[in-house]
Amino acid sequence: MKNTRTRSLIAIALVSSTGTAAYSCPANNLQASLPIQQQVGEVVSHLVGVMDTSAQAQAKPKAPNVRMTTCKVSVADTKKNPQTVFLYQEQAMSENLAKPYRQRFLKIAPTTDNQSIESQSFKPPTPEAFIGLCSQPEAKRVVRLSDVGSAKCSVFLKRDGDHYIGETPEAGCPSDYKGAVKVTNRIVLHSTGMDTLDRAFDAAGNQVWGSKGEPYQFRWVKPNASR
Repeated sequence: MKNTRTRSLIAIALVSSTGTAAYSCPANNLQASLPIQQQVGEVVSHLVGVMDTSAQAQAKPKAPNVRMTTCKVSVADTKKNPQTVFLYQEQAMSENLAKPYRQRFLKIAPTTDNQSIESQSFKPPTPEAFIGLCSQPEAKRVVRLSDVGSAKCSVFLKRDGDHYIGETPEAGCPSDYKGAVKVTNRIVLHSTGMDTLDRAFDAAGNQVWGSKGEPYQFRWVKPNASR
């Protein structure tokens, strides 16, 4: 059963929620006019830290208890851009934190039109080399561009009230895992954590894995100290 739960979670991402409406409210003019760099900082602040799904798992015993850990990293051989932040993120079953089932780097930056924030995920070619990276001091969390790996998917986030709502492009992102040809993600970043909903579909449009009900509800265990 543990393996089944782990496989079903392999695509938990960044990213979404059928519960979007629960957090959604019209953005006022001040919020809509926030400088794009400030919005990048807010998205990063929403992501950095430790959260898990323990409350959801306690309420629903069949729900998996997953921990997500995210931290800032520096990419040594790239030109520094104040509008771009790199993160490292890993997910593991809470009872087996030493063996994360998902690891990735995230590039957080404004879109070219400055209308939203793009969270682009990358799959590292040697993920085992980075297990526990977030336990290191920030000064030691330095990687090279070759460590980051290839881009896999993007979620585009927009500020709405005091939280951010995002989704993948309409066509989704390519996938070759467990019979899927594409995945779609939605995300809500809010004051108590993050709600995500990932779904994968085969060539005929049938859902082959991912959430079929409520989103995965990640809640803060150790928020970013700046929050």
